Amino acid sequence: MPTRTVAVGSASGLHARPAKIFVEAAAKAPVKVTIRVGEKKPVPARSMLSVLALGAKQGTEVILEADGDGADQALDGLAALLAKDLDADDA
Repeated sequence: MPTRTVAVGSASGLHARPAKIFVEAAAKAPVKVTIRVGEKKPVPARSMLSVLALGAKQGTEVILEADGDGADQALDGLAALLAKDLDADDA
């Protein structure tokens, strides 16, 4: 199963606006994606409440996983998105 590890780039972490942007992008992915912090149980990346519950702050490493056709491309896009500061005006 393809995975990507990425540090959260947003100044506020995965909270409010950055989480919404990430969840919306995950919902558009052609495969189901999960996200987790450390050894915690993976949660659906399409679930706003689950993503917020991770409590990921700026610099926290998260692990994205997906399986199926298009998984690598979906993970690459989502990882690049998470690495950016989604709180910035140009995000």
